[in-house]
Parts: sequence; C-alpha cells; structure tokens
Amino acid sequence: MTITHHASEALLLDYATGALDEAWSLAVAAHASLCAECRSALGDMERLGGALLETAPPHAVDDAGFDAVLARLDSVTAEPPALPVASDREYVLPAPIRRYLGGDVGEIPWRRLGVGARQVLIPTGTPGVTTRLLRIPAGKPVPAHSHGGLELTLVFSGAYSDSTGHYGRGDFQEADPTLRHQPHAAPGEDCICLAVTDAPLAFSSPLMRLVQPLIGI
Repeated sequence: MTITHHASEALLLDYATGALDEAWSLAVAAHASLCAECRSALGDMERLGGALLETAPPHAVDDAGFDAVLARLDSVTAEPPALPVASDREYVLPAPIRRYLGGDVGEIPWRRLGVGARQVLIPTGTPGVTTRLLRIPAGKPVPAHSHGGLELTLVFSGAYSDSTGHYGRGDFQEADPTLRHQPHAAPGEDCICLAVTDAPLAFSSPLMRLVQPLIGI
C-alpha cells in the first residue's frame, strides 16, 4: 500500500492539540492508523506540545474550574467494546472505524443510496456534521458536485479518481467549496470510503438536486 495523499499539516495539528470535534477526529485517526508518515508527524507534534507545556509558567486554577473538569469526567461514556487483537491487514476497515460500527464491511447494515451505491451512517457527537461509510460500485461515477462546506474522504478499499488525482487505500482528500469534481470508482473492486461533511453536497444535475432530500447526502 502506497499512500500519496495525506491529511494536511493544519488538520494534523488540530488533531494533535485536541481542537477537532469527534467526527473530524475519527477521519484523521482512521487515516493515521493506515499512514506511517502521518503517525510520525502526529508524534512529533505531540512531543513538541509536551515540551512547550513543561516550559510554560504555572497558572492558578480556582475551585470552580476543578469542579467543572470533574463533572466532565463523570459525563464521559464508556469506550466501545474492545475488538479482537489482530493485524489490520485482516480487515478492510481500520480499527477506529470498526470500533464505531462493531465490525468489518461484511458485518454492517448497508443501506441503498441510489445509483447502485450504499451507505452506513456513523453516529458521532459533532452537531451539523454527517459521517458515513460509502460503497460505490466498481467502475461507476459519483454524480458531479461541489461542496457547501468541508468534506474529508478516506479510502479503505478499491479506488477513485477525480480532477485532483487518484485515491487508493489510505489516501485522504480534503475538499472545500472551491472544488467541483466527479469522483469515478476504479474498475475491478467497489470503492469503500469514509466521508465526513458539514454541509450538503451541491449537485450539478437537476435530477440529483430533486432526489437529494430523499437520499440525505
């Protein structure tokens, strides 16, 4: 597996400092679990942050602030059940995604999305952000569209190509409203990917705009 498209440095830094909400963090964590280069970059950022904390002057914390931290700890929900320990090469989905879905691609409830595609919605605690696993039939295009906000896409199986390049397993794409494209799944294998969006897609086709409320994408 050769990864050629990585998460941006800005996104990795936000992840390392805890500035990302859950949905965006899930995408970065899944990418980093497949990408040694980005894992290394995250490690460097975390070590630098630790060094800065050690040299920072101490600040007094009042009792109310300490109580607020304890209250937040009490509200944290339990971690999902641990999965069997095994190499990720045995799975299509990396461990961070399997923990949310409870299994690999053959064990999750795919729903029809239209034009042969399927999806599984992944619930996160990030308001206004949709996180979904997509399965695009091999050799088929996604309808042409632009973006009303940010979209992160991470490939787990198969591949797709668009005007910005070719994306295979582990590759990561960040799309914003300046990008209009039509991803096309490579032949031979369905393209399974994670997509995180904070706004509906802006489809070029009038027909797709008509059915968009029904498919929820």
